[in-house]
Order: sequence, then C-alpha cells, then structure tokens
Amino acid sequence: MTAKNTDNAMLRTLSGTVVSNKMDKTIVVRVDRTKLNKKYKMRYGVAKKFHVHDPLNQFQEGDKVTFAAMRPLSKTKRWRVLGSRETQVENEA
Repeated sequence: MTAKNTDNAMLRTLSGTVVSNKMDKTIVVRVDRTKLNKKYKMRYGVAKKFHVHDPLNQFQEGDKVTFAAMRPLSKTKRWRVLGSRETQVENEA
C-alpha cells in the first residue's frame, strides 16, 4: 500500500496567529488554548509556537492561518500552511 492518504480528515490541523516571518519560507505560528486546573477548576491560557513551511512567503505577522502536519523538512519544521482562516471561511460559505 504505497498510496498516500491525502484526506483532510486524517491530517492533524491547527490554527493560530503568525508571530514571525523573518525566515525564508518559514513562519512561526502561535497557537493559544485554554486548560483546566484539575484541583481548582479554573481555566488558564497556554500558548505554543510552531515552525510552519510557507513556500510562497505570503503570510505576514498578525495573519490567522491554519496548518497541518507533514513529513519533517528540517530540525524544527514539521508543519505546512494550508491557508488563512478568513479565506477558508469564505470558501465554505
């Protein structure tokens, strides 16, 4: 079975905000989420940064993007950009 599964349902996708585009063909995306403290039942925010492959250098700081997992391209880059969140919402409507 050498066929690739390109079904979007199988890909791990995340969305976040671009915080840096200073590298060539790479953007840094910050993903914010909330967690629940087990003991006190209080919510708190956590953030994580991901290095995402952007082959066209089309995204700027502040853009909201979605990205998916892919094969490793470098030491830290294991994600590829799918597009901006605003354009995906327009395409679905």
